[in-house]
Amino acid sequence: MLKVSKTPSTDGIDSHDACREEVELVRRQYLESEQRFRALLESLSKVAVQGYDRDRRVIYWNEGSTRLYGYTAEEAQGQLLEDLIIPAFMRDGVIQAHGAWIKEGVDIPADELELKHKTGELVSVFSQHLMLNEHTDSPLMFCVDVDLSDQKRAHRDLEFATRFDRLTHLPNRQTFEVDMDSLLDSCRRQGNGLATIYLDIDHFVEINDALGYDQGDRLLIELTRRLRECQRVTDLVSRVSSDEFVLAFPGVHLDPDVRRIVRHIQNVFREPFVLDGRERQVTACLGVALFPENGESSRELIRNADVAKNRAKLDGRGAVRFFQQKLHDELVRQHYLSARLEEALDNGEFSLHYQPQVSAASGRIENLEALIRWEPAEGPPISPAEFIPLAERSGVIHRLGDWVIEEACRQQVEWRAKGFHEHRIDINVSGRQLVRPDALKSFEDSLQRHGLGPRDIGIELTENVLIEAEETVLEDLWRLYHRGIRIAIDDFGTGYSSLSYLKHFPVTALKIDRSFIHDAPTQPKDRAIMEGAIFIGHRLGLEVVAEGVENAEQLSLLREMHCDLVQGFFFYRPMPAKEIDRLLGGFVPSHEGLSS
Repeated sequence: MLKVSKTPSTDGIDSHDACREEVELVRRQYLESEQRFRALLESLSKVAVQGYDRDRRVIYWNEGSTRLYGYTAEEAQGQLLEDLIIPAFMRDGVIQAHGAWIKEGVDIPADELELKHKTGELVSVFSQHLMLNEHTDSPLMFCVDVDLSDQKRAHRDLEFATRFDRLTHLPNRQTFEVDMDSLLDSCRRQGNGLATIYLDIDHFVEINDALGYDQGDRLLIELTRRLRECQRVTDLVSRVSSDEFVLAFPGVHLDPDVRRIVRHIQNVFREPFVLDGRERQVTACLGVALFPENGESSRELIRNADVAKNRAKLDGRGAVRFFQQKLHDELVRQHYLSARLEEALDNGEFSLHYQPQVSAASGRIENLEALIRWEPAEGPPISPAEFIPLAERSGVIHRLGDWVIEEACRQQVEWRAKGFHEHRIDINVSGRQLVRPDALKSFEDSLQRHGLGPRDIGIELTENVLIEAEETVLEDLWRLYHRGIRIAIDDFGTGYSSLSYLKHFPVTALKIDRSFIHDAPTQPKDRAIMEGAIFIGHRLGLEVVAEGVENAEQLSLLREMHCDLVQGFFFYRPMPAKEIDRLLGGFVPSHEGLSS
């Protein structure tokens, strides 16, 4: 029998050592993992991370948590979560949610929260929660909180910017409309009226241009302060554009109440504003619309107050207008006509009529004034007094002015071909036309293109146009003057009316405004002004024309004063070119008043 010697077995020892090595490896991996986890947490300097044990006591508190909540790690260590950063109204809910997670595995959802800073102030955060060792007796909860203060601040700033004016901090138009509609609901329930006032600072652009935008801002801020001082709790004030404010005053019942409020607003401007170190008097035009008479909604009332304000601006600085339906109807009509001007030019709806200027002494026709007429394809003729201002505001005046020059030149060429060589045509040039640098050059080019000379076409401008003209425009006028072009001051006496201007401007004639002619026979002052204008004009070597002569008495007076030319219905109304053909050809007899 073979004997086998027995030696001690090493299998058990090897197995035990292997187990210890495996445990050591796991422990090292755990420690390394924990170190990496802690390193990761510490690297999140802008993220607040806290660790809590099963009793919600702090076991970990990173630098981000100190920055966000104000507690140092030493102060927070061992403290209860609910005592540190949980507001009182959230305390019970947080404890219950933590217990449900540990006992029942109910996750705490991530959410935006307002937690408590060391100072007691609330901090907006986005909070997420992570549970470690959840299936052991020592579960750990880690909270990762992201500071939302910047985002919340940006949101508040954005909300403010969309609802309020940045400079004055007054509600903007959208906010004002919402608040005003609520106010109107209250007025309806209580049977109260409401006054809406639209305020527009006069010539605010000039303040910005002359003194700078910072001084313009100072004015707006000071005006806001004054308006707030006279504002009741129930009143509303809004800045709706650069230099425009809208105010709403509920509880208004009678006309005297409205006028008292208007005076109150006007008094805001009685005290000068200090701008650029100097006191400056500022005014504003006001438009007033009333509830319920002028509108039922905030938008309708604001629009109608704006319409009234725009009409007030036509009256001059500091004017006030109350809304009337005819103002709105007129605005609608003006908008329609403005839109039609270009189309009317393209469709040939404009024409020139001509009114003769005759010698006061002999009755002989000397010149013709060209007057534009608009006869739409549908509807009655439209007065130049209505469409010329619209053309100036819209810029169509440049096309219209070019057309007048071309048509007057064309007609003059036609009359010259018929043998009518002695009558000049004068055309009116508005100040708006002269804003375009080449306006007078275009006039000269048109004369040259049609083969016309200085005695064929003249121009008429008002005093204000000459006084406000740029230096380059005056230079162009002097060039025309030296070429022999006739340049007349139209409506003389209604503008700045300073005779001293006459010696500085290149003019050859004065046209005395019809307002002085009308009452001259019965009003000594008008007669004296008319006589003085004729005398001064002659002493300066100027031709003098009287406009608006309507009766023999006016003509007799003008003859006594040796006025050169007269123009008006007493002689001839403005006529189409075909009627002028007959007149110049001798087929129309002279007015009987001229033979006396």
